[in-house]
Amino acid sequence: MPEFDTLKFTRSGPIVDVVLDRPEAANGMNDTLTRELAEAAALCDDAAVKVVTITGEGRFFCAGGDLKAVSSASSPGAYVDGMAQDLHRAMSTFARMDAVVITAVNGVAAGAGFPLAVSGDLVIAAESASFTMAYTKAGLSPDGGSSYLLPRLIGLRRTQELMITNRVLRAAEAADWGLVTTVVPDAELPTALRELATRTASGARKSNAAVKQLLLTSYSSTFEDQVAREAQLISACADSDDGKEGVAAFLGKRRPEFA
Repeated sequence: MPEFDTLKFTRSGPIVDVVLDRPEAANGMNDTLTRELAEAAALCDDAAVKVVTITGEGRFFCAGGDLKAVSSASSPGAYVDGMAQDLHRAMSTFARMDAVVITAVNGVAAGAGFPLAVSGDLVIAAESASFTMAYTKAGLSPDGGSSYLLPRLIGLRRTQELMITNRVLRAAEAADWGLVTTVVPDAELPTALRELATRTASGARKSNAAVKQLLLTSYSSTFEDQVAREAQLISACADSDDGKEGVAAFLGKRRPEFA
């Protein structure tokens, strides 16, 4: 397994677990963490990986950018730009890889931690988790893909409220708004994450990858382009080993055994 300074990276079969590991700094993002997250994402973009989980060590998921590191940089703007470029590369890789990404929000998700938390294909939150943008409090503007993700997930008006007023959303509210897939008691989060990851990893990788590809293009495509893409992907799935196994299992009234 690769060794990182700010992340825990472990792999068990087709599942990779990534843990933000700067608990002494509320898992805040400095230049090392964002660079290592991009490196970890590239490692996860592998044909043998079916599920990636992302969570935080300790009480926080991620408090966003490490403002102490920013303020001590000789050029704060250049430092932030470097962090943003690495973070965006990581998030783009997670979004476009075939593996399903599951984020487990174990505590506060603030600043860039907010879009990272809700960028998962599936999002589990502990009951005590909370979400806030917090950028304008520090005289900064949003990053981490938040201006792309949030309007698509919750609409423009709610996004404006979050970004301008820095409203804090509790986990139940985030679920009600559509930012979170499910909320579980704090003590049950690790078990719920493991069960969901294991169940998802037992599915068909090519099918899940097709879902991700289709949803990424659904807002930017015409209807005709999108249904053409659907036809292309479903036919490729039908010709795949997993597709043949899935159809055979359905007809045979048995559980499929995907690769």
